[in-house]
Amino acid sequence: MPVIAVTDETFEQEIMESPLPVLIDLYADWCQPCKQMAPIVAALAADLAGRAKVVKIDVDHNPACAQMFRVSSLPMFVVMKAGKVLGHQLGAVPKSALLEMLQHAMPRDPAALDPEELARLIVQGNARAVDLRDPGSFSRFRIPGALNIPLDDLSARKDELKAGPAFPVLYARGDEAAEVVRQLQSEGVRVKYLEGGLLAWEAVGLEVDKGAP
Repeated sequence: MPVIAVTDETFEQEIMESPLPVLIDLYADWCQPCKQMAPIVAALAADLAGRAKVVKIDVDHNPACAQMFRVSSLPMFVVMKAGKVLGHQLGAVPKSALLEMLQHAMPRDPAALDPEELARLIVQGNARAVDLRDPGSFSRFRIPGALNIPLDDLSARKDELKAGPAFPVLYARGDEAAEVVRQLQSEGVRVKYLEGGLLAWEAVGLEVDKGAP
């Protein structure tokens, strides 16, 4: 889904009346940090399609919006839901910071499992972790029992995701598996992903296997 350009005239319809939470990118064409953030904002729009709306407002051409948000530094990112401001960030920030700001405003992705959910399903024999990282990273540390299908090999090994009774749950270092899962689901492959990836698994103290598998 593309980033939607919003103006003073379309603000009410696109943002205030949106049924989805909205991430607003307030920018100007002369702003270099704004240009640096543009591809990150575009990637977020694609990643969050159906869960959040991502829009941009050129403050030089939309003075009412600039005044409403009291813009004093660019870029400025604002999250709104049901007409209320839920958070804001100033300056060039990592994609993860924008996601974190949006997280509590978005409906949960039905394809996502948190680490505790995945661990419980693995013990029950109902899920198998599939590691999308390169073989070198996989050999150093991984979720116990995980199958390694490097992302570059996934197209050729897609049938392995359909084998066996355990439901495949993909993961990478962070949230990179989310977009892969959406693509696979569009192709009719039943699959989920680990929310936050291996970093989230380790953060809650769950076991990892280390050394050669």
